[in-house]
Amino acid sequence: MRIGLYPGTFDPVTLGHLDIIERGLSLVDRLVIGVAINRDKGPLFSLEERVEMLEAECASITARRGGEIRVHPFENLLIDCAADVGANIIIRGLRAVADFEYEFQMVGMNRALNSEIETVFLMADARRQAIASKLVKEIARLDGDVSHFVTPAVHQRLGAKLKTA
Repeated sequence: MRIGLYPGTFDPVTLGHLDIIERGLSLVDRLVIGVAINRDKGPLFSLEERVEMLEAECASITARRGGEIRVHPFENLLIDCAADVGANIIIRGLRAVADFEYEFQMVGMNRALNSEIETVFLMADARRQAIASKLVKEIARLDGDVSHFVTPAVHQRLGAKLKTA
């Protein structure tokens, strides 16, 4: 069985993330979405909220096209998380050259830690390349329209979260 792990903070999940999830799903029998706790990033949404949003969005994907997606929070090394969920493939999305440079280093380190787990890069769809969660949050905080970058459900949660923040 091919099990893929697509890790990230997903704060919030964007249309770019969902594009990679949907395309990654076609490469594996089971796709695990690894939601990183990563307290250093100071996420806007709690871990539970990010997991809830991903579960809802992934349910829409699997209802539409089938496949198996699981959402799994983690706080350990990525390579250890991959082993924990039985993944033999790590799926990473790339938007720009800067992403590649960082990811290239990560692949080298991960291969040194566990050479049995392969990393696969998917280029972001051209319409989604500029989308970054950090920018989405900044635009939303400044009352900009982020409806082109997130689903309606995530847009609603983002608006509600920023009103209470």
